[in-house]
Amino acid sequence: MNVDTRVPGHVPPELIRDFSLFSGPEMERTPAGNPQAALSFVHRDFPPIFYAPMNAVDGRGTWVVATAEDQRAVLQNTEIFSSDRQLFEKAMGEPLPMVPLEIDPPHHTAFRALLNPLLSPRRVQDMEVGARERAVRLIEDFKDRGYCEVMDEFAFPFAVGVFLQFLGVSDDRRDEFLGWANDQFHGDFEARKRAMRTVVNFVQSLIDLRRLEPKDDFVGFLLQAKVEGRSLTDREILGVAVLLFLAGLDTVAAALGFSFYHLARVPEDQRRLREDPELIKSAVEEFFRAYPTIQPVRQVVKDHDYKGVPFRAGDLVSCPTQLSNRDPAEFADPDTVDIARENNRHSAFAFGPHRCLGSHLARRELIIGLEEFFARIPTFRLKEGSVPVTYGGYVFGVENLVLAWN
Repeated sequence: MNVDTRVPGHVPPELIRDFSLFSGPEMERTPAGNPQAALSFVHRDFPPIFYAPMNAVDGRGTWVVATAEDQRAVLQNTEIFSSDRQLFEKAMGEPLPMVPLEIDPPHHTAFRALLNPLLSPRRVQDMEVGARERAVRLIEDFKDRGYCEVMDEFAFPFAVGVFLQFLGVSDDRRDEFLGWANDQFHGDFEARKRAMRTVVNFVQSLIDLRRLEPKDDFVGFLLQAKVEGRSLTDREILGVAVLLFLAGLDTVAAALGFSFYHLARVPEDQRRLREDPELIKSAVEEFFRAYPTIQPVRQVVKDHDYKGVPFRAGDLVSCPTQLSNRDPAEFADPDTVDIARENNRHSAFAFGPHRCLGSHLARRELIIGLEEFFARIPTFRLKEGSVPVTYGGYVFGVENLVLAWN
């Protein structure tokens, strides 16, 4: 990506910092890195809000908001900081609304009310049996071997399988979806475009099929739904489905990966969870806090001065969860991973009206993944000679995470 390193004239020089979530020794694909922990210096050395020309989104630098308090102020103020960034159109050259992510209140409120029941705690509970069966099948395939590459053999296939279950699509499409996901998240620009086009075409074919053969599933629900007194358009249905595909796979798989990576490096925490499974729920919340994966970005639509920072229309503002979750004003000992941490107000799912729609499902996926792994796999460690690779970016992640057990 070409990066425009020019700094807008309204940015005070004292607020400019050399910083990027996309590059640098801890952000790029780095052996044995810990990109979230590597960012803790920001709270010690940088202003609470600063401008980073190299933190390039759409080729432009961004304001970076570091503290939890200031991130809440930004992400809750949708009149100034808009989510309507038209990401699909910029990537594909055609409009497709990422509903409800890229629409602001009041329209966002109506869509959110429509979609919330689809991912409510009760609906997630109804999916649990199927999700556990998927986890067990995956683990059974490698448990006797004594090792696995957890991302390719468990985290991604598990997340894709749960997504297919949510869509009401047969598991025999799993490998196909895995290929699309791999191209989308890890391929070059042309591979990502091809993968996205394939996903859009698949969802459109599913919409066409459900019009001919109605079924009580995700697409069938959307075809019957009303929002603001009207039916959803095909483009809106497409936007919802494509958003869930993008938001629900890489992020969940990455969260699983960082959780297993931590437990392989900290055997004492693994031992505690095996001896006291009731701790798994609080451990999952702490893993979300300590190893968050996303950086929500907003676009300023009206000039706005905030605590001496001159936000101007057109500016991009990044609110990295990796920073707010290690804010010492928000958490005691923020750099310590405490699997029994109480009152864990982490921001892994962001803040405000656009707080992650799938947070309940993500939590259950991590809990199920850990429970079923512990039930079938003895104490695991990093396989000797393997070197996990971590990286930053729009979504932080880990690769080559090879676990071994006796």
